[in-house]
Amino acid sequence: MKILIYDINYAPELTGVGKYTGEMGAWLKQKGHTVQVITAMPYYPEWDVHERYKGRMWFTEIIDGVTVNRCPLYVPEKATALKRIVHEFSFILSSLYYWLPLFFTKQYDVVICVAPPFHVGFLPVLYSLFRNVPLWMHLQDLQIDVAKELDMLKNKKFLYFLFRIEKFILKRCMSVSTISEGMIRKTADKKIIQSSCKLFPNWVDEQHVKPLPRTQSLRAELGLYDTDKVILYSGSLGEKQGLELIIKAAKSFSDNKQVKFLICGSGSYKLHLEIMAQQYGLTNVLFHSLQPYEKLPAILATADIHLVLQKKSVSDLVLPSKLISILSAGGCALVSAVPGTNLHDIIHRHQMGILIDPESVDALYHGIKLALESDLSTYKLNARRYAELHLSKEVILGKFEHDLLQLQNSSSKPVRFPLAESLPHANTPLA
Repeated sequence: MKILIYDINYAPELTGVGKYTGEMGAWLKQKGHTVQVITAMPYYPEWDVHERYKGRMWFTEIIDGVTVNRCPLYVPEKATALKRIVHEFSFILSSLYYWLPLFFTKQYDVVICVAPPFHVGFLPVLYSLFRNVPLWMHLQDLQIDVAKELDMLKNKKFLYFLFRIEKFILKRCMSVSTISEGMIRKTADKKIIQSSCKLFPNWVDEQHVKPLPRTQSLRAELGLYDTDKVILYSGSLGEKQGLELIIKAAKSFSDNKQVKFLICGSGSYKLHLEIMAQQYGLTNVLFHSLQPYEKLPAILATADIHLVLQKKSVSDLVLPSKLISILSAGGCALVSAVPGTNLHDIIHRHQMGILIDPESVDALYHGIKLALESDLSTYKLNARRYAELHLSKEVILGKFEHDLLQLQNSSSKPVRFPLAESLPHANTPLA
């Protein structure tokens, strides 16, 4: 197949959506497909364009055999709601440099668009309709719903308008997928997609990310002792997770010199967490940057307990991708999740972690205390077994490739929904 991928994030980003889209593109190329990508300069999770890409405009590079077309964009130092909107639209406008020639000069067998941001789907929709090419929209999270629940966007009319734009885009996609059963339910409840929403979960290379002995961990490199009890949070540091709870919980363990909190990551919330730790005078909280992918098994082996924290309001709207690597490494995760959500159900059903109430310092403190006093071997064995059975990179991407081929074979049918249906006005009520 000739495949076009459109995503604001792509390799070499180490975490978040870009990591998975980059691995997907490389895997499809390895299987013999022609893959082209339109994406931005890498900037996540630091919210700063990576050093070797700074000052560059539009250019093309080859990554793992994939042709990657890079676009400049605005990257704010502090990602407020308004600045995020400008940031995302700057990418869409910038990417017209590559999109406009494609409308007239090149045909693909399928277009894959990855969201968030949700409105990146607008250009692929136009291309799909103009060239009669099937469009697959993959939702890594439900961005507008998250913004609404976190109260990041307060203007109701503007929110209604965004939901109507989302409807306009999603109903014109021949295939829509997302990463968890809970998000499938949320997407299906919108009643706007052409067919049933597919499950396309994030994955892990279980041959690379595997349990390692403590002697192969990064404890010595990071100045930690074998006797230390290490509580690790690794990944992007953003507002959705409620990470200030880690600093508050660390304060409760400040008298225990063996308990160390290790935060490895980057993101818009990192400075806030560092300031909090300084204000509390904490010496048991250590901050480090994200480790390269080659060191991922070693950093995961450093921890006794892994933290997977989410706010109540985004339950089933996002699924923390860091959990996948933790499970594959045979780690025990302390997971904040609301009963009845997909995340809570999976952890409880397979007994591969300790569940606590979200947004509660007391729950986090007692969860850590329980984990430190417990035998975690059963959780760790169950975690690794689940990763091997359900999260294998080859299995998940193999099924995705099969579904893509089926989508290509069905693409001879005309596009079902015409473009002529007008976009909604911000005052238009939701159906």
